[in-house]
Amino acid sequence: MLLQVVSVQPVAAESDRGVTFLQQRFDSWPQWSLPAPLPRPRAQQDLIYPDWFAGEWQVTSEALDESGERIPDDLPLIYEVRFVANRRNALIGDRPFNAASVGRALLGETLLSVEQNPDQVNRQLARFRDDVVLETTVIGRRETTPKADSDFFSDELVLQILHGPGAPRLSRIETLTHYVRCGDDICADQRQVSHAGPGLQTDQTLEGRSSRFKLTLKPLSLDQG
Repeated sequence: MLLQVVSVQPVAAESDRGVTFLQQRFDSWPQWSLPAPLPRPRAQQDLIYPDWFAGEWQVTSEALDESGERIPDDLPLIYEVRFVANRRNALIGDRPFNAASVGRALLGETLLSVEQNPDQVNRQLARFRDDVVLETTVIGRRETTPKADSDFFSDELVLQILHGPGAPRLSRIETLTHYVRCGDDICADQRQVSHAGPGLQTDQTLEGRSSRFKLTLKPLSLDQG
């Protein structure tokens, strides 16, 4: 934070506004449009998670329909993620590890690597076979206070540029997730909408698509408190 607030009441009010805004946007899915009311993060401004995310987790992701029913023909996606303390002792996701884990669960050996410049925590490069590169940049973000005891909202808008044969293809994807503690696990309802990119050459396979997922995070270690 750039400003230290001494009075307790304004801090609570700001927290309430954040929860209310994200809850309302969550409930309005998939009727999202751009521009999204999400501030652009600074180069070193990462997404901060509550302490109960600390450690390593196995994630099971199940596709849902708009009403929240599981889509029977879609097999669950299983991968691992981890959350670590940064230099300021705030808890963040290990973005390169997590992105590579999800990518390999989806695409197998087609994904070669995921790179992140330490000075640009909101930008990643994923390299694939056949000289294909996916550039992902977080261009908007909002989350609730990481001090929440039992639930947490995070909302990110990313710009993706796919470099490969032909002209680059652009898309923007917003992902809003509501996490809750459920015993030793973390349960989440994740909602997503894909938008056309800001340029003329857009990824038509993603434009206008909405998705919903049920996530279950099970601890792989006993580090969670």
